[in-house]
Amino acid sequence: MLEGEPLLRLSGLGKRYPGVIALAGVDLDVAPGEIHALVGENGAGKSTVVRCLSGMETPDSGEMTFDGAPHRPASPAAALRAGIRVVHQELELLPELSVAENLYFEHLPRRFGLVDKRKIRQDAVTALARVGLRVDPRTPVGRLGLAARQLVEIARALAADSRLLVLDEPTAALTGAESARLQGILRELAAEGTAIVFISHHLAEVLAIADRITVLRNGKSVATRAAAGVGATELVRLMVGRDLAEEYPPRPATARAPGAELLRAEALRVHGGAGELDFAVHAGEVVGLAGLVGSGRTEAVRALYGADRRAGGRVLVCGKPIPNGRPTKSVHNGLGMLAEDRKDQGLLLDMTVAANTSLAALPMVAHWGLRSGKLEDQVAGTLVDRLGVRTSGVRQAVRALSGGNQQKVLLGRWLLADPGVLIVDEPTRGVDVGARYEIHRLLLELAEGGKGLLVVSSDLPELIGLCDRILVLSRGRIAGELTRAEFDREKILALAYSGYLTSTDEEDGPS
Repeated sequence: MLEGEPLLRLSGLGKRYPGVIALAGVDLDVAPGEIHALVGENGAGKSTVVRCLSGMETPDSGEMTFDGAPHRPASPAAALRAGIRVVHQELELLPELSVAENLYFEHLPRRFGLVDKRKIRQDAVTALARVGLRVDPRTPVGRLGLAARQLVEIARALAADSRLLVLDEPTAALTGAESARLQGILRELAAEGTAIVFISHHLAEVLAIADRITVLRNGKSVATRAAAGVGATELVRLMVGRDLAEEYPPRPATARAPGAELLRAEALRVHGGAGELDFAVHAGEVVGLAGLVGSGRTEAVRALYGADRRAGGRVLVCGKPIPNGRPTKSVHNGLGMLAEDRKDQGLLLDMTVAANTSLAALPMVAHWGLRSGKLEDQVAGTLVDRLGVRTSGVRQAVRALSGGNQQKVLLGRWLLADPGVLIVDEPTRGVDVGARYEIHRLLLELAEGGKGLLVVSSDLPELIGLCDRILVLSRGRIAGELTRAEFDREKILALAYSGYLTSTDEEDGPS
């Protein structure tokens, strides 16, 4: 961290919404060349601070100063002009534009009055290489997986000349290798004098990269600590106001004998994939799917569920073949899926908690064939209580909930639908430590009750903590399978990289 006057200072920042106090006194200062982490549970106020900084919201009280002058941006464009660049938790890319156009659409280079597409592509190759993303810059962003889109958003921010860079959960969809690369880039920027605000639920990551850490709880800043003098246990206590002994509920040292086979993939091929996948999931079993960005994890589970048409092979649930590309048939036959991108592929943000909960099981909230609002509210209320969803009521719009509570609503939907097999893609992406524990507990409860779970995660400790077996994908193929007794991060990473050791000239696909 560089010494000197703060570049950014927040004093007593406050913000209210109808029925909610989002910020109730936040103090924060960030110096040039400092990486300052902001941590707290979902709903603690972190994203609201970012929205105020970036001109998306106006605080109701308190002061913001930037470079010694009052900072009250009337719009995100005003914040950009001041030298503040933000990578929001919810990505702001335009899916119909190419990767290159998304990187530079705010300041497209021109030649003779026309957009210089050749220069855009050349610059994009350099920007993408910096974050380790190997895709054709002409590819539409909408064709990329969530992790690849996250890297494009980060590359866009790094390509801008910013004095303050704010990153809200930048590694939530990234693998460990990609996160480590980003940390190296941020250290380089800090060494050049850029001030950085880094928001993450991954406390090990925060402790590894930050100079100082400010903790928010219930809209207030409760502590600022030097990262070198604090540990994860103390941070959790400050965040939640209590001790949280473990992130994963206790499990037997050895996996139980699997029950009946519930899900089988036979010679499964996805469009653009490199190989065939063969595996099974049994009753009472949690099977993990690990791999690098671009390994084909998400493509595989979307093809399993029917969200995307598979290029070949069969999917069987309880021995019965599932029609290709028919997710409603999958649900009817006992296969559910909690998608990685809950905002675009899971939730209807402007609908209520109750409506979102019942979507996969409408007959259960119907009376005489018609949807009953009263019954829907009763069922949703029971699930909200069981899952500990923080909401003002089941008629609140899901958009207003924090990321962890939105994820619980999605889980509630599948608890109500009660499928025999549940695919869960990135179950705790962007979720705080307290909510992570609750989600892990719920998933293990489902397995204990005889359900079969297939879990995709970029977080290796999560897979190791939850799973009975882990399948490792590398370049679209299963590179290996590990039982719980064999779980080891180095083994998993070695398998994940194995398919990339013989050729470096092929491009990675979406994640």
